[in-house]
Amino acid sequence: MIRLVVFAVLVLLLAYGFSWFADRPGDLSLVWEGQIYQTKLIVAVSAIIALIAAVMIAWWFVRLVWTSPHSVTRYFRARKRDRGYQALSTGLIAAGAGNALLARKMAARSRGLIRADQEPLINLLEAQAALIEGRHDEARAKFEAMANDPETRELGLRGLYLEARRLGANEAARQYAEKAVDNAPYLPWAAQATLEYRSQAGRWDDAIRLLEQQKAARVVEKAEANRLHAVLLTARAAEKLESNPAGARDDALQALKLAADFIPATLVAAKALFREGGLRKAASILEQAWKSGPHPEIGQAYVRARSGDSTLDRLKRAERLEAMRPNNVESLLVVAQAALDAQEFAKARAKAEAAARIEPREAAFLLLADIEEAETGDQGRVRHWLAQALKAPRDPAWVADGFVSDKWLPVSPVTGRLDAFEWKAPFGQIEGPLEDGSAPAAIETALKTLPPLRDVRPESPVNDHRIIELERAATIAEAVRPAPAPTRTPAKPKTVEPSVSDKAAAPNEAKPFFGGLPDDPGVRDPKVEPEPKTRLRLF
Repeated sequence: MIRLVVFAVLVLLLAYGFSWFADRPGDLSLVWEGQIYQTKLIVAVSAIIALIAAVMIAWWFVRLVWTSPHSVTRYFRARKRDRGYQALSTGLIAAGAGNALLARKMAARSRGLIRADQEPLINLLEAQAALIEGRHDEARAKFEAMANDPETRELGLRGLYLEARRLGANEAARQYAEKAVDNAPYLPWAAQATLEYRSQAGRWDDAIRLLEQQKAARVVEKAEANRLHAVLLTARAAEKLESNPAGARDDALQALKLAADFIPATLVAAKALFREGGLRKAASILEQAWKSGPHPEIGQAYVRARSGDSTLDRLKRAERLEAMRPNNVESLLVVAQAALDAQEFAKARAKAEAAARIEPREAAFLLLADIEEAETGDQGRVRHWLAQALKAPRDPAWVADGFVSDKWLPVSPVTGRLDAFEWKAPFGQIEGPLEDGSAPAAIETALKTLPPLRDVRPESPVNDHRIIELERAATIAEAVRPAPAPTRTPAKPKTVEPSVSDKAAAPNEAKPFFGGLPDDPGVRDPKVEPEPKTRLRLF
């Protein structure tokens, strides 16, 4: 485009010059060796311009002839290079498609047409072909050669990193990632891998510094960077919690500024403030988090904020949480647990049943079993609630890559991924639809099938298992006891039935024992010891 403009400008200038000379006619005289040469001015100018053009054409022709050998060589070299790049492109496509045979063939052709030191992609193609064919040693040698070349250092380090990860050599992989991130901190794979390795090693300061470099280089988005920064700050705060509560508090509060809904940061900040005596501020932080989204760990920390509180005080604090988020499962469960601790069984049972009506899950039925155990001690009813808990959906927990943890962790213990834990229900069973189609109907069915309360023998101090064993022994003894035989008198030759007066005169005479064990308390003679009126029921 620029050349076209320049050409047009030159043509316009020439046309303007000729028109200017045409409008100003004149003669041009030249005296050379006594001869006078005279011509028109326009003719002289045209001749000069034609002479200049002829000289330029002649110079171009001479230059073309002089440089023709080099031009011919360059032409064939360019043609050969084009064929080599075409083979290289075909080989890379074949390697990406998994065609090892074609990739190896194109790599050999490319090496014959292009020098490997001039085009490092040939090493990449050969390494990819070796990986496809399973020759990992050859591939690692190619990647090492690329890592030593400044032009392909990053590509070679990535190949060596992936090979080390494949072999499970985590330390070697970490070194390759660290070397890559030192040379190029803008590489996403190197920065992410180094960030995870530093987090696994507990090097929170180095991890935060690297994350700030990534954020400055815009390797990660701002929202994601803030989230990861909050995770790292929370992990560092949790590590400082016991030894440096003030530092833990500052880190946790800074994490909350970056991610206001981050539950682990909220808990660490509240615990640090509790250790420093800032009960009111910690309670305010927990209340704000509870209003945003109720969480059982927040409820437990809020209820047990003061170690010297009585169970009634804790119940009042739990009811305060319920007032903030009424008709919520977590609110009802917190109040039910606090009421159980305070021995207010009616309130505990009502709240637990209400939670089960809203969401019939494992925690609600387990809490009902605890209430039943503490209030009545009826093992049949306890087992009924435990059976309901087994069939109910599981409670949410901290889950990362299929691993369930009882507390939040910054790094997944399975894959080493940062910020992998989520608060959700773990996969533990195939959940099907409820039998009657609704949660309230499920809890109503459980209440209807609840076994009746057993009669308890007040004077018996033994437990239920002992009572069942004694009654079973008594039943067996009654079944195997034969009828009593008549008493023989040795002095008389024939058996004489005793009279009624004789029976009355010796009412406590020892009777022969033929059934059950003598020490079985469940076996008794109905004629000697009358049977008690109250009978125990097994179920």
